Amino acid sequence: MSPLSNEDRRRLLAIARQSIVVAVSHGRQPKSETAIGDLAELRGAFVTLHRSGRLRGCVGQPGAYDSLANTVARCAALAATEDNRFHPVTPGEISGLEIEISVLSPAEPIRPGEIQLGTHGLMVSSGSARGVLLPQVPIEHRLTREQFLAETCRKAGLPLDAWKSPGVEILGFTCEAFSDRESATPQILDPTQVPLQK
Repeated sequence: MSPLSNEDRRRLLAIARQSIVVAVSHGRQPKSETAIGDLAELRGAFVTLHRSGRLRGCVGQPGAYDSLANTVARCAALAATEDNRFHPVTPGEISGLEIEISVLSPAEPIRPGEIQLGTHGLMVSSGSARGVLLPQVPIEHRLTREQFLAETCRKAGLPLDAWKSPGVEILGFTCEAFSDRESATPQILDPTQVPLQK
């Protein structure tokens, strides 16, 4: 899949911020986006929020079940309000949030020896248990390939060495990650101007 244009990246970042404003200020999700072009493709994505350099929320949808625009909108709202590792984002925090979007390629089977740290994200699954970690994780935490596999198993609630078992599926994917952290004045839309779901 070809990389997103700068215009599409800006649009997705604006959609994510709109969704956060609506979710935090109104407790609702925005209406479905009318997307065209690459933003209408069925793609998985993660939205990660940082504040003052610290993680503030992260939610993703690895599967390609909805348009990229809608997936980003939903994940952004959930990252701000439903990540159970954190208290929900407050209205006063919104202006200081840094938004990172990771757009995922389709996941495909991968052998442990084929994993390239910093390039591949991982999905490990066994039965109903599934764990997903983005390609950024092993770089940020200085993990080896085996540690990356073990941490993905941990995310799935599986034993750390479960990736060695024949019944465990290991899938790899790549992602296109971008953020608005370079922007000194991120755009915040007036919540009253964002359409809401009923």
